[in-house]
Amino acid sequence: MKQDIMNMLYEDIGFEDITTKALIPEDTQVKGRIICKEDGVVAGFELVSSIFDEFSIKHTLNKRDGEAAVSGDVIMELEGNARTIITIERTVLNLLMRMSGIATLTSKIVAKVRKVNDNAIVAGTRKTTPGLQFFEKDAVRAGGGDTHRYRLDDCVLIKDNHLAVVGDVEKAVKLAKKYASFTKKIEIEVENLEDALKAARAGADIVMFDNMSPDEIKAVLSALENANLRNKVLIEVSGGINPDNIVEYAKTGVDVISMGFITHSAPALDISLEII
Repeated sequence: MKQDIMNMLYEDIGFEDITTKALIPEDTQVKGRIICKEDGVVAGFELVSSIFDEFSIKHTLNKRDGEAAVSGDVIMELEGNARTIITIERTVLNLLMRMSGIATLTSKIVAKVRKVNDNAIVAGTRKTTPGLQFFEKDAVRAGGGDTHRYRLDDCVLIKDNHLAVVGDVEKAVKLAKKYASFTKKIEIEVENLEDALKAARAGADIVMFDNMSPDEIKAVLSALENANLRNKVLIEVSGGINPDNIVEYAKTGVDVISMGFITHSAPALDISLEII
């Protein structure tokens, strides 16, 4: 990911940081600290540490990815060239704030789910920011969630638009099983009881209930139990799930709850860098 990180930095810098070059002598050395300005779960330290290493900035981590911080905590201490620290400051903080915001929101949602369904997995989706997919997924993991697919080649996920072209659940599962390696799981998105039963009978590994209400999900789970199919598939729910309704979905007894909300709607955690 080194080239991606360098591109982020140089996209912000341009040809030069004219303000810093105008004001600060080239050989000035300073100490600094990164401070958490609100309570949360921090993430992005491995990434930021590699950036500081690249630019020869000495640093000490006081927190690790996935650890809780409270407002006022000094989460990292720095020492090095003043021009360099100030020039890369904004990119470093943007990454830390974005990733820590996702980790914090994920942690809160996982805690909600655990109170009613200790076995359910809270997963992200591919509703991520282009160019930041890996980092945002890593933040979900730091918050106690599951990354789900990083990319399209991670596993087969047959969605509504695939079915609109293929035309049939059973045919889609069979085509996927024929093409994909035995190492890849087959998941399919369904919207009703009939298709859920077809998918399970056709040999899907994971059946995703898309945009179903908790009551509809309970009915489908009951039908799968009655058909002796429930234990043959993992059941994932997705679509329209947010912090306000996730407990009701968790109570249904599903295996996985995936939600784009934890990446596309996570507020940034307030973090700042101060020169001492």
